[in-house]
Amino acid sequence: MIVAKISKSKKQTKSPVPPRRRKFWLWFFLVLVMGAAGGAALLWTAQATLVQPLAVGTDGLRIEVDSGSSLSRVLHRLEQQGAVQHPRIIRIYARLKDQTSIHQGEYMVPAGSNAMDLVARLHRGDVTRYRVTLVEGWTFQQALMQIRASDRIVKTPAGESPQAAAAALGIDGNPEGQIFPDTYVYRSGIRDIDLLRQAHARLQKVLSQEWEARADGLPYDDAYEALVMASIVEKETGAPWERDEIAGVFVRRIEKGMRLQTDPTVIYGLGASYDGNLLRSHLRQATPYNTYVIGGMPPTPIALVGREAIHAALHPKDGDSLYFVAKGDGTHHFSASLAEHNRAVRKYQLQRRSNYRSSPAAAESESPTESEQ
Repeated sequence: MIVAKISKSKKQTKSPVPPRRRKFWLWFFLVLVMGAAGGAALLWTAQATLVQPLAVGTDGLRIEVDSGSSLSRVLHRLEQQGAVQHPRIIRIYARLKDQTSIHQGEYMVPAGSNAMDLVARLHRGDVTRYRVTLVEGWTFQQALMQIRASDRIVKTPAGESPQAAAAALGIDGNPEGQIFPDTYVYRSGIRDIDLLRQAHARLQKVLSQEWEARADGLPYDDAYEALVMASIVEKETGAPWERDEIAGVFVRRIEKGMRLQTDPTVIYGLGASYDGNLLRSHLRQATPYNTYVIGGMPPTPIALVGREAIHAALHPKDGDSLYFVAKGDGTHHFSASLAEHNRAVRKYQLQRRSNYRSSPAAAESESPTESEQ
């Protein structure tokens, strides 16, 4: 009998991990954990920076962006003011959204806005816009003063006087009446002469449109003469429904070779010497604008003219009236004969009522001033 001898194999054991390798993996694990925690913290900071409302008051934040300013410069200034935090995060967000380009101007950032709103507003150029109103019947000088009264409009030598403005606008002589009365919207930092150019271009467009649609048989050689007539109509009545009738009177007087004899032209010719009291001696005073002395129309308009007055001058009302006199309620009495006119003068002018007025009650309003839109 053969007995096989089986020997037990020796038990194999693992060799211990070297201390250096153990320390490496420990540090690797710690760095991994810290990196994950740091990434989470960074993500939370970025989200908070972009989403949380900016530190501005209840009235919002007014920002002025100068020409050539960058987003980085604006954010740095806002960080110094305490309005934003972590401007680098905001810049990275703007790059990702391709919104790093910004526009010059004045911005109003409402309360409750966040950094994303701010970036979008600067990129779109949502600047604060202001309005300035030039009123029908004002002189060029009054309009110029209204424009230059705003601190948000840059004053230039071209806007210092009507004469300087005329040269800049390419107008020969007196620029009276050659800007259109309207409400103009502008950004902070616009130049006075640029606003005047807008108003001048607007006048030319309106006048051209109305001239092309004019009635036949008018006594004007060109559109400028129609503008002169329109300015007289503008100053003579505050009642819109009377404009074409006033124009009809003046057109018929011109056709008959009669002098216009209209007080607003006399007043304009007196200039700064007029103190609000028109005297009989003024009616005899020789000036280029005194239509009691000169024949035909004055050499230039006497005021800013709205579209309605231009339309009336180019579409005068038919009739036989040659005279009119103010009734004291803002409207006029029209007469076909001098005798009838004199009776109306005695009734309405020589026996004036205590509540005499030169404009209709509904037309009275305060002079518009600059306002924010």
